[in-house]
Amino acid sequence: MSFEVSRADGITTVALSRPPVNALDLPAIEDLRALFAGLRADPPDEGVILTGKGRCFSAGVDTRAFSAYSAENRARMILGISAMVAELYALPCPVVTAAPGHALGGGFVLMLCGDVRLSVDDDAIKMGLTEARAGVPFPAGPLVVLSAELSPERIRRLTLSSQTLSPAQLFGQGVIDQLCSPDDLMEAAVRTVRDTASQPAFGLVKAQVRAGAISRLSQIVASGKDPLILARAARSQE
Repeated sequence: MSFEVSRADGITTVALSRPPVNALDLPAIEDLRALFAGLRADPPDEGVILTGKGRCFSAGVDTRAFSAYSAENRARMILGISAMVAELYALPCPVVTAAPGHALGGGFVLMLCGDVRLSVDDDAIKMGLTEARAGVPFPAGPLVVLSAELSPERIRRLTLSSQTLSPAQLFGQGVIDQLCSPDDLMEAAVRTVRDTASQPAFGLVKAQVRAGAISRLSQIVASGKDPLILARAARSQE
């Protein structure tokens, strides 16, 4: 399994665990989708913490694995990414993303799915949307999350340059909510989940502010189609 799940005192912690950089291949994506779907159907009392094992949150899609897949499995992976993101983004309980290290590409998108985002304060950590440099464009689902969570200016700068920023820079831009020491990260995440869950109307307000994005994500998943798949198929026929 490419992640570890632990439960304690009403909090479910999901730790991405696929060394060395917690990159996501097709089995990891499909397993995470199933996990998030289960949590959506039966959310923990307090909330969810999504983090990474080791010194990395996630480097995003495993590009080597993706390149080696058949066309059918590449399509499954593209659709699976949108489905995974759709389930995580729609969780009705508080979701805190706690990044111990690098968050790149799809890993950065997963971090953005958090209601509150924490990171270790270390200028050596790289975070950004590096799809253009990696040669793997965005599936439809992550684009919905980007549009919901980042300003158009921020999207333009991050996606078209593949620029990486430090957690402190992203904190200054309001993308990350709290900087922590490595030793304090998980304790801070637990406190944040509990504080967030203590709000009586949290679930209703989250459903209100995310309703449009969740609806668009649901439509993408239900369609079973993605423009990226069509574009790749067209290129293969040239």
